[in-house]
Amino acid sequence: MVAGAAAVVVLALAAAGVAVVRPGPVAGWLGQADPSPTGQSEPPEPPPAPVLLAAGATAPVPTQQGLQAAIGPLVGAALLGSSVHVAVLDVATGEQLYGEGQDTPTVPASTTKLVTAATVLAARGPAYRIATRVVAGASPGEVVIVGGGDPTLAINATGIYPGAGRLDDLAAKVKQALGGTVPTKVTVDSSLYSGPVYGPGWDADIPTGGFAAPITALMTDGARIDPKDNIKGAERYEKPDVAAGRLFAKALGLPTATVNAVAKGTAPAAPPDATGASASPGATIAPGTELGRVESPPLVRLVEFMLADSDNVVAETLARQVALARQQPASFDGAAAAMDTVVGELGLDANQTTVSDGSGLSRRNRISPALLTDVLGLAAGGSKPELAGIFAGLPVAGWSGTLAERFASPSAVAALGAVRAKTGTLSEVNAISGTVTTAQGRLLAFAVLADKVPSGPEQAASALDKIAAALAACGCAG
Repeated sequence: MVAGAAAVVVLALAAAGVAVVRPGPVAGWLGQADPSPTGQSEPPEPPPAPVLLAAGATAPVPTQQGLQAAIGPLVGAALLGSSVHVAVLDVATGEQLYGEGQDTPTVPASTTKLVTAATVLAARGPAYRIATRVVAGASPGEVVIVGGGDPTLAINATGIYPGAGRLDDLAAKVKQALGGTVPTKVTVDSSLYSGPVYGPGWDADIPTGGFAAPITALMTDGARIDPKDNIKGAERYEKPDVAAGRLFAKALGLPTATVNAVAKGTAPAAPPDATGASASPGATIAPGTELGRVESPPLVRLVEFMLADSDNVVAETLARQVALARQQPASFDGAAAAMDTVVGELGLDANQTTVSDGSGLSRRNRISPALLTDVLGLAAGGSKPELAGIFAGLPVAGWSGTLAERFASPSAVAALGAVRAKTGTLSEVNAISGTVTTAQGRLLAFAVLADKVPSGPEQAASALDKIAAALAACGCAG
């Protein structure tokens, strides 16, 4: 699956010939690069050319009149309600080809995750990995597991996220570092995150509905109680950090009473001469000395997990990484402020986005369709290769992720395999934003946001699918 991530990045925009990324950076992000050739090797190959060449220079550009004829009547469908805002961008030139309320800040639902993806890839870099550490506690026999914000941390080989760090591996490292000394107490330090554990503007049923979880700096398997439960509405821990600490205590082989006694605390500061080396039996280890660590997959993979399955918990933890990278508190408010800052740093119009969370569950979020298409255009254009990881995670119409069962009607068949997009759904809100290759071979970025939907989500989704399919079938160049 790791090798597949690089391939999907390359193939995502192949139809239009967009320069996305060179092979080397992708291999490096995934930890597969070979930085040090040895021996009398053959002369090195010259630097690789871009995997894909300049975008769509020969494919006809749709006209505004052609797009109006193709999608105008569909945008006005009664199923989508009275507040429908649309933007269509030509990826090769960055020119806006069509818009209706394209600059209007609109409730974006889960299309917010496109902004989360772009800002975390820009702020942290695709290769960044989130560490979970264990240090020696303040009292003899105490070990402290320190959450770094990795939502993918697994208990063992049954984890739901491929390539995740594991508690059983971490426990083995700690035992080795202790030199045979058996710990007598496990403490959880999840103090990296601050503020409320549920987002501002979240619906009242989110904490109990399983679509999200309390956002804590330590958790296993996205806070799922059953690591293999990947259905919508999976049951989550009420206190994911404490639950993870107890699971770690079990992995250390501690007795039930000690496992049940796991509680939150604060890790001691590392001593100046701490090396983390294994101790000899009976040796005293200074409080704060690191005893072991495991790491998440690279962020480019976490972004893929977030987008493919619209994973709200992963989204919120990635938003906090943006906060940490910009020296903001790792809270909902800090993450929102940092995301807005990075949007501006990317050269995008920060006035067209105001977010309160990273997942899109918040009804306070406002993003314009034009901002979403600008994000996609920037990611595809080649000037910011670190953003190309967005395309590895975007679901493909009729094939993968949240679009696997969409575009099923005969009127939407043109979109199959031609549309890669992120959807968004809240009650009375339906959205879709992604890329589409027209029948004439032009790559477009598009966004359709409707936030006063009178119909049910299935009917609204079908109406959105028809718009994307009409773009795919478009002979709109006049």
